[in-house]
Amino acid sequence: MIKVSMYNNEEGKIIGFRCCGHAEFAESGQDIVCSAVSALVINTMNSIESFTGDTFEYKENEKNGMIDFKIISGLSNESSLLLNSLFLGLQGIQEEYGQEYIKFVEQNK
Repeated sequence: MIKVSMYNNEEGKIIGFRCCGHAEFAESGQDIVCSAVSALVINTMNSIESFTGDTFEYKENEKNGMIDFKIISGLSNESSLLLNSLFLGLQGIQEEYGQEYIKFVEQNK
């Protein structure tokens, strides 16, 4: 199962996320849930890097499927939109495939 949590600032705006685990929907290389989540997450990170001036930090561990991403500068409107879009997409995947493959866990600060 992929577990997703979000980081929020004092104003309640999303400033980052942590994804950990593998969906195990299908065999490695055939898992469309993992592929969809990975595409959304990587595209969001690349978009924030390419289209904003926001500074961020991230850690990753490919073996356990972990990506931890957090804006460490002020949050721009563009990054806020991209992060909200990421969570909209992830919620859509959860609605389509179920909580046994992707689950949202307690929010982080």
